[in-house]
Amino acid sequence: MQTQFSLEQLRDHAMANSDVELRACLQCDYCIGNCPTYQLLGDKLDSSRGRIHLIKEMLEQGGEPKRDTVEHIDRCLHCLACMSTCPSSVHYMHLADHARAYIEKNYRRPLVERVLRNTLTNILPHPSRLRIAMRMAQLVKPLRFALPRGLRHMLDMTPEKLPPYKKPSGQQVFPAQGIRKQRVALLTGCAQQVVNSDINDATIRILTRHGCEVVVPADAACCGALTHHMGRTSHSLAAAINNIHAWTRELNGEGLDAVVINTSGCGTVIKDYGFMLRDDPLAQEAAKISNLAKDISEVLSDIPLDYRTVPELHVAYHATCSLQFGQRIRFTPKKLLKAAGFKLIEPKDSHMCCGFAGMYHILQTEISQELKTRKVQALEAGSPDVIATGNIGCLLQISSGTTIPVVHTVELLDWATGGPLPPALNNHPKLKL
Repeated sequence: MQTQFSLEQLRDHAMANSDVELRACLQCDYCIGNCPTYQLLGDKLDSSRGRIHLIKEMLEQGGEPKRDTVEHIDRCLHCLACMSTCPSSVHYMHLADHARAYIEKNYRRPLVERVLRNTLTNILPHPSRLRIAMRMAQLVKPLRFALPRGLRHMLDMTPEKLPPYKKPSGQQVFPAQGIRKQRVALLTGCAQQVVNSDINDATIRILTRHGCEVVVPADAACCGALTHHMGRTSHSLAAAINNIHAWTRELNGEGLDAVVINTSGCGTVIKDYGFMLRDDPLAQEAAKISNLAKDISEVLSDIPLDYRTVPELHVAYHATCSLQFGQRIRFTPKKLLKAAGFKLIEPKDSHMCCGFAGMYHILQTEISQELKTRKVQALEAGSPDVIATGNIGCLLQISSGTTIPVVHTVELLDWATGGPLPPALNNHPKLKL
């Protein structure tokens, strides 16, 4: 693709990087078959190739973006399925991130959108605020009819019962059982520790049981993904820098073998810290943290797991976009589940997004709901006993549309290696005595 950026524009490093990615695009249409919004809406401007054209036009022209351009870019799920089929390896993620940051800086959204986005930015990445918001949401559910569509959807996904509040108590260290073989830092997440603390508990149990000391630094917090995908670069970089400092202190202290992430959406962004902070004085430290970052499935695949006998369950595995496309981890979780003795069911169109996509399920509710319906139908088609996935957002999205239990992959693996039964399976008919 030819570009027409001025020399002045190319002095900006972000613009120069986008120019390289745009020029690599062959305009071949290989990517659009994997694009969920194109499959749903049938508009080429709502495909990855169409958005690349709009991004090129917007960045070249400068100034305030057109409303139509913003709408088409806003509809992108950031699922990155397009990157899996691109013959010239266009890094669409970096293009989309730049486009969103440009829109955030140069486009004035309508008042209602601004209020909603500011509310989400100031609540979701902060566990204590999110917990208060969810408590309030439970009280205002009877008034949901008077709220905007996105907030109504958010209310519907609020759990009836939240996990017990665990007051932060400084740095936490969970010793390895037996001889310590590894020392790892765990990202506990922001929303995850509020709505489903079972995932972190299972992660800590299976790691410590297999010789890993797990540390949760007091200062580590939100990874920045939620605000990063909204184009709010100052917020996301501040979150990244905070975590880099926290994990670097551990690395330079007793050492770290890995930074373990059990929320794949967070993992994709943390593995990109090196690129995000390439022009920052912390660039070298950011690159080290990116190289240390591992999804929990990657860590467990390098450990000889002590499997126990578990009841035969048919598991439908939902491959999260951020894991299979963002991190290119496609087979590892499935191999672990099979090795544990579970009967794996791989649904049709496993490359298609479930529609959660961070803030997307609130900001683009109609598309999100349609994609959820399609995903749930595909997962239920195999009549599984349980659905497994590797991301809290996907777990919440899918479980809101099905009566089949939905659990994190690590919960099943923890159970299969001597841990307790995942709470979501407590009343499963196949497991009753």
